[in-house]
Amino acid sequence: MKRVLLIFVLSIYTCNAVAQKSTITTFILVRHAEKEADGTKDPELKPEGVERAMRLSALLSNTQVDAIYSTNFKRTKNTVLPFANAKGLSVQLYEALKESEIDTMLKKHSGGTVLISGHSNTVPWTANLLIGKQEYGDFSDDDYGNVFIISVVEKGKVVKVTALRY
Repeated sequence: MKRVLLIFVLSIYTCNAVAQKSTITTFILVRHAEKEADGTKDPELKPEGVERAMRLSALLSNTQVDAIYSTNFKRTKNTVLPFANAKGLSVQLYEALKESEIDTMLKKHSGGTVLISGHSNTVPWTANLLIGKQEYGDFSDDDYGNVFIISVVEKGKVVKVTALRY
């Protein structure tokens, strides 16, 4: 009987230790909204893009987010700015296509939720990095409505992936 009790206690301890190590971090990945075709490298959002940014803010209004990241372009920053303002958060800059940047976010915001605004190639790249396989290709130039919600224990250890359109 003592042996069964000891095994039971050890199994509960082990399960608890595994559960504590399995912190889930959630990433919400969005491509910037529609941009002006003004011939510059850093255009503003079109009026439709401003509307889409407002829809994103409404979509996420009941979501607790711990940090918001954007590449250093007006279109990416302005896509998440309405949500950031509504939540009283600042938009932090990150360098896309750098694995170390995502690693830093995972570590810094472990157990939290991170919103990242990127581009037609960086959002799928980040999704693939997080899930640990090449599943998503670049978005077409006219595709602005994708959202990936990816919950991971660590890179490649996916709890859940949800793909939405807004």
